[in-house]
Amino acid sequence: MSTPRGNFTTPTPTLSPYTLLSFPTSHSILVTLNRPEVLNCIDGAQHHELAAVWEWMDAEPTIRCGIITGKGRAFCAGADLKEWNTSNATGEKQSMPPSGFGGLSRRKGRKPVIAAVNGPCLGGGMEMVINCDLVIAAKGAVFGLPEVQVGVVALAGALPRLVGAEEMRVWGIVNAVVDDDRVGVIQKVVQLTERICGNSPDSVIVSKMGVEMGWKYSDVEEATERILSEGWREVEGRENMKEGIKAFVERRKARWVDSKL
Repeated sequence: MSTPRGNFTTPTPTLSPYTLLSFPTSHSILVTLNRPEVLNCIDGAQHHELAAVWEWMDAEPTIRCGIITGKGRAFCAGADLKEWNTSNATGEKQSMPPSGFGGLSRRKGRKPVIAAVNGPCLGGGMEMVINCDLVIAAKGAVFGLPEVQVGVVALAGALPRLVGAEEMRVWGIVNAVVDDDRVGVIQKVVQLTERICGNSPDSVIVSKMGVEMGWKYSDVEEATERILSEGWREVEGRENMKEGIKAFVERRKARWVDSKL
């Protein structure tokens, strides 16, 4: 189910009722996992559905940032183990997109995604969160990778005990903890998206690329050369760069155009 905003240059993906798509600001999307009766666990089809949403976000020039959250009392309890059990009985292999669990756990996208963790975040749900660019959690949210307890493996690591949001903040996985409920968490995240979308969309894309280069290459000089050749040269001299400098000199708010990178 989706609520199209319109005025897109690319067609929005077709979604099931399990994935809700809305637009909290003019340049951001909110993806809500909508299976509250099973704590928003994700089945095989929804992995590909979510991957299509993030791919569309990266391709759509008018969208600059994404948010993911869960409906009800949980963020995401991980994989749909009932479906997995059926697959084991029939011999059918589980299918996963190259970008991983929920299209996020192994994603190397161009635009940032912020997790609004409104409640329990377990298994694959936590693996998604670990690879998000920012994480805002409700104070009562709990995190864990309990896969070892059911005989499978969390490829992002193993954390069989539950950990609170504040401890995850101390560890650096959660960026901020919000005292309020799900509504408060989403409001905080929307404020962050407004700040992100208020910057040059070209600069945000290339800055995110620079962070990823730092992970990929152990040598700082090699990473710097890569970002210069693959990122900066695409930004230099473009309309948004000229507009940003001009706006600074004229002491006014910049009027960014959608990125063409």
